[in-house]
Amino acid sequence: MNTISVAEAARRWGISERRVRLLCSEGRIEGAFREGRAYRIPEDALRPADGRERRGRIIPEAYAPLFARIDALRAELGKRRPLTPGEVLALRDEFLIEFTHNSTAIEGNTLTLKETALVLGGITIDQKPLKDHLEAVGHRDAFLYVEELAASDTPLTPFELKQIHALVLSDQPQDRGRYRRVPVRIMGAFAVPAEPWQIEERMAALLSDDKARKKRVHPIERVALFHLDFEGIHPFIDGNGRTGRLLMNLELIREGYPPIDIKFADRKRYYDAFDTYYRDGSPDAMVRLVGGYVEERLRETLRILGED
Repeated sequence: MNTISVAEAARRWGISERRVRLLCSEGRIEGAFREGRAYRIPEDALRPADGRERRGRIIPEAYAPLFARIDALRAELGKRRPLTPGEVLALRDEFLIEFTHNSTAIEGNTLTLKETALVLGGITIDQKPLKDHLEAVGHRDAFLYVEELAASDTPLTPFELKQIHALVLSDQPQDRGRYRRVPVRIMGAFAVPAEPWQIEERMAALLSDDKARKKRVHPIERVALFHLDFEGIHPFIDGNGRTGRLLMNLELIREGYPPIDIKFADRKRYYDAFDTYYRDGSPDAMVRLVGGYVEERLRETLRILGED
């Protein structure tokens, strides 16, 4: 690994050597290590994000390194030359196909990634259920609506939430965009969904709590907590998982992070994160899952821009 000195890092980042040494001692520069009385820093290390962004927010010690890496990557991305509209659209479309495939596959959709791309392009796949086609198209439309909401900064209310769900559940006109009126169970899970008469009140409380968390909780932790609580309430008769992952991406985009795509291959880890929360009371697994995906997407975007 090629390394640089504290002085060189200070020069590159436009901060004092004293500040760089402090960041090293706090473990906020990934890969930095002591060599005698001095610190050595990886040549490709990113400057940690300005701590003023965290002012007033409580950062659990266990998450501090992860959040520091993510915020440093986001800050670095903000300094790069922006992509052209055509480049943004191409990357968005590629992400949307994979996100639609994985999010629907987690819920039992049988379309392959290639078939999902064809369906979103308007082609019907022989011998595949119409339901699978409609789920893919509905998910695509719901994500486009999420992008509109994020751009307009419209506050999330039950109305917008139900609109997202109505697009997700376009194949079930009688259930789309409305809270369920019957009790349900999540088979094999520790979470106990809300009773029908509790849903309105608990969803209102969830949205209120999320608004309060914005000033005191790091966005990654806040998004993970919202997702855990939303899925626990399970407000709809169907489509809760797809809707919940879309809501997660709505908030990530609003906070300046890229949307994430939880892979079908990662579904056991994803389900286990809910069990860890509802059995043990710990959101740690979901926070790290969401944070890991955000970090991965930021690094991939920087890699693409770096090639340019």
